[in-house]
Amino acid sequence: MNRPLSPAQRRVVEAADPVTGRLKATPAQLDALVRRGLAFRHPRPPHDHFLTPAGHRAREAMRTPEPEPEPVPVPIERADTGGFAARVGGEQDAPGDPAARAREVHSAWQGLLELRRMTNPDGSTQRPCGWERAHLVRAAALALEAAGHRPAGPDGDGYRVRETPQPEAVAVGGPGGEFLRACAGTLEGAGWQVGEHTDPRSRQRYLLASPRRT
Repeated sequence: MNRPLSPAQRRVVEAADPVTGRLKATPAQLDALVRRGLAFRHPRPPHDHFLTPAGHRAREAMRTPEPEPEPVPVPIERADTGGFAARVGGEQDAPGDPAARAREVHSAWQGLLELRRMTNPDGSTQRPCGWERAHLVRAAALALEAAGHRPAGPDGDGYRVRETPQPEAVAVGGPGGEFLRACAGTLEGAGWQVGEHTDPRSRQRYLLASPRRT
Protein backbone atom coordinates (compact mmCIF):
# COMPACT_ATOMS: atom_id res chain seq x y z
CA MET A 1 0.00 0.00 0.00
CA ASN A 2 1.35 3.43 -0.92
CA ARG A 3 2.29 5.71 1.92
CA PRO A 4 0.18 8.84 2.20
CA LEU A 5 1.69 12.04 0.89
CA SER A 6 3.35 14.31 3.40
CA PRO A 7 1.76 17.73 3.99
CA ALA A 8 4.55 19.37 1.94
CA GLN A 9 4.04 16.95 -0.96
CA ARG A 10 0.30 17.54 -0.88
CA ARG A 11 0.87 21.29 -1.15
CA VAL A 12 3.16 20.80 -4.14
CA VAL A 13 0.66 18.57 -5.95
CA GLU A 14 -2.29 20.84 -5.17
CA ALA A 15 -0.35 23.89 -6.44
CA ALA A 16 0.42 22.29 -9.83
CA ASP A 17 -0.64 24.23 -12.91
CA PRO A 18 -4.31 23.28 -13.46
CA VAL A 19 -3.82 22.83 -17.22
CA THR A 20 -0.28 21.57 -17.78
CA GLY A 21 0.39 20.03 -14.37
CA ARG A 22 3.71 21.87 -14.14
CA LEU A 23 5.22 21.69 -10.66
CA LYS A 24 7.26 24.14 -8.62
CA ALA A 25 9.14 22.77 -5.66
CA THR A 26 12.57 21.99 -4.28
CA PRO A 27 14.65 19.35 -6.10
CA ALA A 28 14.20 16.95 -3.18
CA GLN A 29 10.43 17.31 -3.24
CA LEU A 30 10.30 16.83 -7.01
CA ASP A 31 12.54 13.77 -6.84
CA ALA A 32 10.29 12.26 -4.18
CA LEU A 33 7.22 12.72 -6.37
CA VAL A 34 9.05 11.20 -9.34
CA ARG A 35 9.94 8.14 -7.27
CA ARG A 36 6.30 7.73 -6.35
CA GLY A 37 5.20 7.93 -9.97
CA LEU A 38 3.28 11.16 -9.47
CA ALA A 39 5.63 13.40 -11.50
CA PHE A 40 8.11 13.17 -14.35
CA ARG A 41 11.05 15.31 -15.47
CA HIS A 42 10.75 16.65 -19.00
CA PRO A 43 13.74 15.51 -21.10
CA ARG A 44 14.16 18.89 -22.80
CA PRO A 45 15.55 22.04 -21.17
CA PRO A 46 14.68 23.62 -18.86
CA HIS A 47 13.77 20.11 -17.61
CA ASP A 48 10.67 21.16 -15.73
CA HIS A 49 8.65 18.65 -13.77
CA PHE A 50 5.00 17.81 -14.50
CA LEU A 51 2.30 15.65 -12.97
CA THR A 52 1.85 12.19 -14.40
CA PRO A 53 -1.70 10.84 -14.96
CA ALA A 54 -1.41 9.29 -11.50
CA GLY A 55 -0.42 12.68 -10.13
CA HIS A 56 -3.44 14.32 -11.73
CA ARG A 57 -5.69 11.68 -10.21
CA ALA A 58 -4.10 12.24 -6.82
CA ARG A 59 -4.71 15.97 -7.06
CA GLU A 60 -8.35 15.45 -8.03
CA ALA A 61 -8.80 13.10 -5.11
CA MET A 62 -7.49 15.81 -2.78
CA ARG A 63 -10.05 18.26 -4.11
CA THR A 64 -12.98 15.85 -3.77
CA PRO A 65 -14.45 16.16 -0.29
CA GLU A 66 -14.82 12.90 1.55
CA PRO A 67 -18.43 11.91 2.20
CA GLU A 68 -19.54 12.61 5.72
CA PRO A 69 -20.18 9.48 7.74
CA GLU A 70 -23.82 8.68 8.29
CA PRO A 71 -24.95 9.67 11.77
CA VAL A 72 -24.97 6.85 14.28
CA PRO A 73 -28.42 6.33 15.77
CA VAL A 74 -27.93 7.04 19.46
CA PRO A 75 -30.98 7.02 21.73
CA ILE A 76 -29.60 9.68 24.07
CA GLU A 77 -32.08 12.51 24.27
CA ARG A 78 -35.56 12.67 22.81
CA ALA A 79 -37.48 14.47 25.51
CA ASP A 80 -39.35 16.61 23.01
CA THR A 81 -40.88 13.56 21.34
CA GLY A 82 -41.76 11.70 24.53
CA GLY A 83 -38.87 9.25 24.15
CA PHE A 84 -35.76 8.73 26.25
CA ALA A 85 -34.16 11.59 28.17
CA ALA A 86 -31.52 11.34 30.85
CA ARG A 87 -32.83 12.36 34.28
CA VAL A 88 -31.14 15.52 35.51
CA GLY A 89 -32.84 15.48 38.91
CA GLY A 90 -35.98 17.20 40.12
CA GLU A 91 -38.33 15.77 37.47
CA GLN A 92 -41.95 15.64 38.52
CA ASP A 93 -42.70 12.27 36.94
CA ALA A 94 -40.52 9.26 37.67
CA PRO A 95 -40.23 6.58 34.96
CA GLY A 96 -42.71 3.70 35.32
CA ASP A 97 -41.02 0.31 35.15
CA PRO A 98 -37.55 0.50 36.83
CA ALA A 99 -36.28 -2.51 34.87
CA ALA A 100 -37.37 -1.01 31.55
CA ARG A 101 -35.81 2.30 32.54
CA ALA A 102 -32.53 0.56 33.41
CA ARG A 103 -32.48 -1.07 29.97
CA GLU A 104 -33.11 2.29 28.26
CA VAL A 105 -30.34 3.98 30.24
CA HIS A 106 -27.89 1.16 29.49
CA SER A 107 -28.73 1.32 25.78
CA ALA A 108 -28.30 5.11 25.75
CA TRP A 109 -24.93 4.90 27.50
CA GLN A 110 -23.65 2.23 25.11
CA GLY A 111 -24.84 4.38 22.21
CA LEU A 112 -22.96 7.37 23.63
CA LEU A 113 -19.78 5.32 23.89
CA GLU A 114 -20.19 4.34 20.25
CA LEU A 115 -20.73 7.99 19.32
CA ARG A 116 -17.46 8.83 21.09
CA ARG A 117 -15.68 6.11 19.14
CA MET A 118 -17.08 7.36 15.84
CA THR A 119 -16.59 11.09 16.36
CA ASN A 120 -13.51 11.58 18.56
CA PRO A 121 -10.48 12.06 16.27
CA ASP A 122 -8.54 9.26 17.95
CA GLY A 123 -11.56 7.00 18.37
CA SER A 124 -11.31 7.20 22.15
CA THR A 125 -14.32 6.19 24.25
CA GLN A 126 -12.65 7.54 27.40
CA ARG A 127 -13.19 11.19 26.54
CA PRO A 128 -16.46 13.13 25.97
CA CYS A 129 -17.36 13.89 22.36
CA GLY A 130 -18.89 16.89 20.60
CA TRP A 131 -22.47 15.89 21.39
CA GLU A 132 -21.68 15.91 25.10
CA ARG A 133 -20.07 19.35 24.90
CA ALA A 134 -23.22 20.65 23.23
CA HIS A 135 -25.53 18.95 25.79
CA LEU A 136 -23.57 19.24 29.02
CA VAL A 137 -26.41 18.75 31.48
CA ARG A 138 -27.92 15.73 29.71
CA ALA A 139 -24.50 14.19 29.13
CA ALA A 140 -23.44 14.44 32.78
CA ALA A 141 -26.84 13.20 33.93
CA LEU A 142 -26.63 10.19 31.63
CA ALA A 143 -23.21 9.26 33.01
CA LEU A 144 -24.57 9.45 36.55
CA GLU A 145 -27.80 7.58 35.88
CA ALA A 146 -26.01 4.89 33.87
CA ALA A 147 -23.72 4.28 36.86
CA GLY A 148 -26.71 3.73 39.14
CA HIS A 149 -26.77 7.03 41.00
CA ARG A 150 -30.17 8.20 42.21
CA PRO A 151 -31.60 11.35 40.60
CA ALA A 152 -33.48 13.68 42.89
CA GLY A 153 -37.23 13.45 42.79
CA PRO A 154 -39.63 16.31 43.54
CA ASP A 155 -39.21 15.79 47.30
CA GLY A 156 -36.39 13.26 47.57
CA ASP A 157 -32.65 13.40 47.78
CA GLY A 158 -30.40 12.55 44.84
CA TYR A 159 -28.25 14.25 42.26
CA ARG A 160 -29.30 17.41 40.45
CA VAL A 161 -27.39 18.55 37.38
CA ARG A 162 -27.69 22.20 36.41
CA GLU A 163 -26.15 24.68 33.98
CA THR A 164 -23.58 27.19 35.22
CA PRO A 165 -22.36 30.57 33.93
CA GLN A 166 -19.00 28.97 33.22
CA PRO A 167 -18.43 27.67 29.68
CA GLU A 168 -18.42 23.87 29.37
CA ALA A 169 -19.21 23.28 33.04
CA VAL A 170 -22.18 21.92 34.97
CA ALA A 171 -22.97 21.91 38.66
CA VAL A 172 -23.95 18.66 40.38
CA GLY A 173 -25.66 18.92 43.73
CA GLY A 174 -26.63 16.13 46.09
CA PRO A 175 -27.06 15.04 49.69
CA GLY A 176 -23.89 14.90 51.69
CA GLY A 177 -20.22 14.66 50.95
CA GLU A 178 -20.12 10.88 50.50
CA PHE A 179 -22.82 10.99 47.85
CA LEU A 180 -21.03 13.79 45.99
CA ARG A 181 -17.71 11.99 46.16
CA ALA A 182 -19.31 8.92 44.60
CA CYS A 183 -20.76 11.08 41.81
CA ALA A 184 -17.35 12.70 41.31
CA GLY A 185 -15.72 9.30 40.89
CA THR A 186 -18.29 8.31 38.29
CA LEU A 187 -17.87 11.50 36.28
CA GLU A 188 -14.08 11.30 36.40
CA GLY A 189 -14.27 7.72 35.16
CA ALA A 190 -16.53 8.91 32.34
CA GLY A 191 -13.95 11.46 31.16
CA TRP A 192 -14.97 14.58 33.08
CA GLN A 193 -12.81 16.92 35.17
CA VAL A 194 -14.42 17.39 38.56
CA GLY A 195 -13.83 19.70 41.50
CA GLU A 196 -15.76 20.06 44.75
CA HIS A 197 -16.85 23.54 45.83
CA THR A 198 -18.96 25.31 48.45
CA ASP A 199 -21.74 27.71 47.57
CA PRO A 200 -20.83 30.99 49.32
CA ARG A 201 -24.44 31.79 50.18
CA SER A 202 -26.02 28.45 51.11
CA ARG A 203 -22.72 26.82 52.22
CA GLN A 204 -23.84 23.66 50.44
CA ARG A 205 -21.23 21.52 48.73
CA TYR A 206 -21.50 20.83 45.01
CA LEU A 207 -19.43 19.49 42.12
CA LEU A 208 -18.27 21.54 39.17
CA ALA A 209 -17.68 19.21 36.21
CA SER A 210 -16.46 19.82 32.67
CA PRO A 211 -15.67 17.37 29.84
CA ARG A 212 -12.00 16.52 29.58
CA ARG A 213 -10.32 17.33 26.26
CA THR A 214 -7.21 15.14 26.56
